[in-house]
Amino acid sequence: MTAVASVQPHIPPHAGFVRRHQRELSVLLAYAALLALLGIKSPTFFQKEFRATWVATAPVLVAAVGMALVILARHIDISIGSMFSICAVTGGVLSKMGMPMPAVVACTLLAGAIMGAINGGLVAMLGLPSIVVTLATMVIFRESLRLVREGEFVNNLPPEFQWFGASQRGGEAIVLLVSAGVFILFSWALRWLAAGRAVYAVGSDQEAARLAGMRPKRVVFWVFVIMGALTGLAAMLNSVRFASVDPNSGNGLELQVIAAVVVGGVAISGGRGTLLGSLFGVILLGTIGPALGFLNTKPEWERAIQGAIILVAVASDALDRRAR
Repeated sequence: MTAVASVQPHIPPHAGFVRRHQRELSVLLAYAALLALLGIKSPTFFQKEFRATWVATAPVLVAAVGMALVILARHIDISIGSMFSICAVTGGVLSKMGMPMPAVVACTLLAGAIMGAINGGLVAMLGLPSIVVTLATMVIFRESLRLVREGEFVNNLPPEFQWFGASQRGGEAIVLLVSAGVFILFSWALRWLAAGRAVYAVGSDQEAARLAGMRPKRVVFWVFVIMGALTGLAAMLNSVRFASVDPNSGNGLELQVIAAVVVGGVAISGGRGTLLGSLFGVILLGTIGPALGFLNTKPEWERAIQGAIILVAVASDALDRRAR
């Protein structure tokens, strides 16, 4: 009796990589297509706005890293814009009081971490839905800031505040390097540390993670705390770009950050996704606004496009889950 050897189809080595990173690659291609369109229609974009776009989106990337952690753990935080505004004003006021910049940065991160701990405590310890908790704290934080500041900018800041006391070029380099450092650090942690793997495990199946010896409540609490601290850092990196601090600087940030994270491939249902995709999402969405001006399109379309991107990303994620 002759044995018939089964013939396995040859799968190219790169095919698995493409399947695993399909969302990230599609966003990267969309960004490349947008740049190509700008290169054809308005080449002056690369002379006047390209570098500024990267500097402007660097703080958003830091905030997006924190949001990605929360969504990977199967939660969401829509209070990030209000937290960002409070942290920005906190940094400006402390600097105006004469506090040295390293202490200002540390206190701003602490303020963000405290607000994150409030959200995390209510969600993890009391078991309240994160969307309800953060909707409530978004309003509380925003209205509290409005009551205290009454819309007044923080003016007359000391020279060492703007660009951390460096030249504009030097300050821009600091903002980009710090953002890149945060991105690299957390990308490495999610891949190689047990704490990073715990975030994925809790987001995939909280009960299975608990049976495996993890503490889901602790994981959820700390991702909110970390997100709050990163929001504080993002607020500082954004605020130093200007001569005064706007108390409304965080308005609309929640839409931009959530859109960037979700379109970059982090599943809104938790447990799947990478920070690399979030990076591509931040860059793409951060370029759309300035690009609209160079393409002679009304800038009001930016929010509509962001909303449409969220809808498409969530729909594709749902279709992908059904296919599995």
